[in-house]
Amino acid sequence: MRAERVFAYGAAAGLLGDLILGDPRRGHPVAAFGRGAAAVERALYRDHRGRGVLHTAVCAGGAVALGAVAARAVRRSPAASVALTAVATWSVVGGTSLAREARAVGAALASGDVEAARRRLPHLCGRDPQALDADGIARAVVESVAENTSDAVVGALVWGAAAGVPGLLGFRAVNTLDAMVGHRSPRYRRYGWASARLDDVAGWPGARLTAALAALAGPDPRGAVRAWRTDALGHPSPNAGPVEASFAGALGVRLGGTLSYGGRVEHRPVLNAPGRAVRLNDIDRAVRLSRRIGWLALGAGAAARLIVKGHSS
Repeated sequence: MRAERVFAYGAAAGLLGDLILGDPRRGHPVAAFGRGAAAVERALYRDHRGRGVLHTAVCAGGAVALGAVAARAVRRSPAASVALTAVATWSVVGGTSLAREARAVGAALASGDVEAARRRLPHLCGRDPQALDADGIARAVVESVAENTSDAVVGALVWGAAAGVPGLLGFRAVNTLDAMVGHRSPRYRRYGWASARLDDVAGWPGARLTAALAALAGPDPRGAVRAWRTDALGHPSPNAGPVEASFAGALGVRLGGTLSYGGRVEHRPVLNAPGRAVRLNDIDRAVRLSRRIGWLALGAGAAARLIVKGHSS
């Protein structure tokens, strides 16, 4: 079986597995990687960029090497190769967990229990929930759905299409390292620099594909493209900017503005200023858009592999 079919069948099975099963309650491979990365950090940590580069190389390189060894071990069996791709895809994508957590916050808001929504919000993002009212929580959820559609679904599929199982595992490793050490705290300002920069590079193609698919699959394609073009560059993140702007335009809402992370207030530019304020029902609209984007990304990745294979043969 050709490699492009292995990816298409395996990734589709993995996405279906995520849709049906969601994340495992115990023994999640990403959690196991996180524990390993934390052990490497304990052994290597110094307040120095060079140590951070080594940490990133050991952890991300180890994930890529594991994927390469596993793929090589089953390369003679098409069925085993598809199964390995399916398991790897299911392990690294998180669309179902993203939708479940977003809707759980939305359900708490719908029942009028803002405190419950605040308690649940940290499952989605690192905002300071106590600083947010109901409208602010709803906006934070939509922004998190947008950003995590790229980080937890599309980015992995892009690298899976490009490099198979090593690409799937490598992307999730890089993204996890950024979440662990890539933020700008006194401890990680230097040590986490390499992980943060590598995550920016690895996330670049997935973020642009996510933004494009949000425009294609959303209810307002022109609004998505307009917001992407006019507002994305003002966002402090080179990858979250296009994604959140495109989602905002596609859904016709305003995102961005003032927010608080870890006690630090940030004044971000408004994305899609002509849009209205986020409403409660926009959480479910964002989740549905995220789902469509995930399946379209799978189709785009499979098509890209077929085109590349056709040109090279």
